[in-house]
Amino acid sequence: MVSANLPQGQQNADQSTIRLARRGVMLVLSSPSGAGKGTLSRLLLDTDRDIDLSVSVTTRGRRPSEVDGVHYHFMTVARFEAMKAGGELLESAEVHGNFYGTPVEPVERAIAAGRDVLFDIDWQGAVQVRDRMPEDTVAIFILPPSMGELRQRLQRRAEDASDVIEKRLLNAKYEMRQWPRFDYIVINDDLNRAFADIRAILSAERLKRARRTGTSDFVEGLIGSAPA
Repeated sequence: MVSANLPQGQQNADQSTIRLARRGVMLVLSSPSGAGKGTLSRLLLDTDRDIDLSVSVTTRGRRPSEVDGVHYHFMTVARFEAMKAGGELLESAEVHGNFYGTPVEPVERAIAAGRDVLFDIDWQGAVQVRDRMPEDTVAIFILPPSMGELRQRLQRRAEDASDVIEKRLLNAKYEMRQWPRFDYIVINDDLNRAFADIRAILSAERLKRARRTGTSDFVEGLIGSAPA
């Protein structure tokens, strides 16, 4: 039974689960194209109410399945360069001839309020995010089980021309060599297992002492409620 004189905000309405105030996690998922970070990101967003997607800006063309402002903010190269020059981007990168970046202001606001932020970005962006905000960043690199499977996934996606697929496969060899830059490695040979691994990583990172900013008030409340 949680004592009624604990600090305000330390218990939820049914008094069965204590939720300490905490700083949010910046969870970065990176992978070669086709390895599954997009699918895993969607699963996480669909099943976890405490995490929001950081919507990147990009200069590439919109795919038929994508919605502006939901999957990306699509913009011109000139607008992108203006944002970068103005310090409005947490990270930026050129990938397959297009530019990508993450607006910094909504990310900082979210994690300060205790919301987790999910980044579905390439390894270059992941490194920049880590360099800019190292204490808040948790980086996961997703690997395919084989190059053959990676090719099949890109072909089944049916959103890129054959020459683009070949370019993505060539780039994947270099991208996969960046795995030592990440905190965790997940091999996506089974979607359910890979998703369970990511959920476990996020759960553990949320419990880290440094992020649980409400611990001090909670402990003082426990001590204050103890019998004299």
